[in-house]
Amino acid sequence: MFEYEVGENAGGAPGSPGVSDAAAVAEPALARIEAVRAALALGGTRLGEAGLVDLLSGLEAVKSAAGAYPARAAVALRERAVRREAAAGVDPEKRGQGVGAQVALARRESPHEGSRLLGFARAMVDEMPHTHEAFRAGEISEWRATLLVGETACLELEDRKKVDAALMADPRTIEGVGNRKLKAMARHLAEQASPKAAVERARRAVGDRHVSLRPAPDTMAILTGSLPVGQGVAVLKALTRAADLATATGDARSRGQIMADTLVERVTGQQRAEGMRVEIQLVMTDRTLFQGDTEPAHLQGYGVVPAQVARDMIREATRAARLSTATPQEPTDGQESNAPPGPDSLAWIRRLYTAPATGELVGLDSRARLFPRGLRRFIEVRDQTCTRPWCDAPIRHMDHILAWAGGGATVAENGQGTCVRCNHTKEALNWHSRKVAGARHMVETTTPTGHVYRSQAPALPGTAD
Repeated sequence: MFEYEVGENAGGAPGSPGVSDAAAVAEPALARIEAVRAALALGGTRLGEAGLVDLLSGLEAVKSAAGAYPARAAVALRERAVRREAAAGVDPEKRGQGVGAQVALARRESPHEGSRLLGFARAMVDEMPHTHEAFRAGEISEWRATLLVGETACLELEDRKKVDAALMADPRTIEGVGNRKLKAMARHLAEQASPKAAVERARRAVGDRHVSLRPAPDTMAILTGSLPVGQGVAVLKALTRAADLATATGDARSRGQIMADTLVERVTGQQRAEGMRVEIQLVMTDRTLFQGDTEPAHLQGYGVVPAQVARDMIREATRAARLSTATPQEPTDGQESNAPPGPDSLAWIRRLYTAPATGELVGLDSRARLFPRGLRRFIEVRDQTCTRPWCDAPIRHMDHILAWAGGGATVAENGQGTCVRCNHTKEALNWHSRKVAGARHMVETTTPTGHVYRSQAPALPGTAD
């Protein structure tokens, strides 16, 4: 879905001094990396059992050692970006804002993961020298280094260095220690070093409580709540008690089913978990809806669902709608009610039009009177998730590809759906985006180093191969 290419000045910002020199230094190193990768591709399947065990152990050490270099490269990249932006007069608080996104693009990961790696790298390289050295030597994995960095994040620099020295000055200290025990050891030392910091960290965690949803196999979803421990235990006990009572009265459902249904009913206020009165944006072809075709559908906020499951969802919604004598009416734009939707708003169909060959979304049948809302709906259906490469975050912002201040129009071709992080990154110094020709909506992003990445809107149901 995504591709990238290296620009002429890939070693730094276009036209920046020293780019060709940096490239000349980097080329031999990159050639050696390619040689090592080619050698590893040959494998070692001719070895005996003992040799294969030694190979596995050695490769894990090499993998861990190699993992330390991206961390150092990320720190160096940020230092250079901050110096460049300082020279350009960028506000100190905004310097280095887009580096995490550049790291993510280079690693083919989401912006969240890129920023996480950058934060981990800065803490380890600058503040935890023993952990960094053990990682660089291949004595600990990236995950174990991440655990140590995370458990000491609440400490001041000097306290953090003390914990780092206590655990990692001699790697034999954690020899044979599992990840869970290592995490406990680091937390124990951190709380000893600064009890006040540990308490403040716990209080901040309460402020970060949230609920999230992510797809699971077989058209299921995982609802996660990050809650204070007391609330979490209370919720589980309430659901368990409800399951015990229902089971005692002869309910044929399993305990897990009863707990799941009770959660839905108590959160939504429904009497039955199946009778959901919420708008679900389900994108499917007319053939799938009316003719029993097997073309999968797309559920906004989830992803691909089988054709029959999509029809079952519509059947359940329309069955509940028939229980009401009211006439179904779609809320008009700008006049949405704050009251919970009733049975008369359970089911309605909005027609979407796609180009037969490419699947490009070209039209939307809407009674919306305000153009911006209809346009937002159109872009949300077309893009599905954030349009930046490797970012699967939900769409939170509607963004102009060519900025409004630069003459960009508020039209579908110049619009893209992004998450909050990616939209803010786009505004950093020397980031550029433009619409490019393609079978479906395609956006090209150029980073400050001259690297170019392209992302294309996903194919909608009914797209020809």
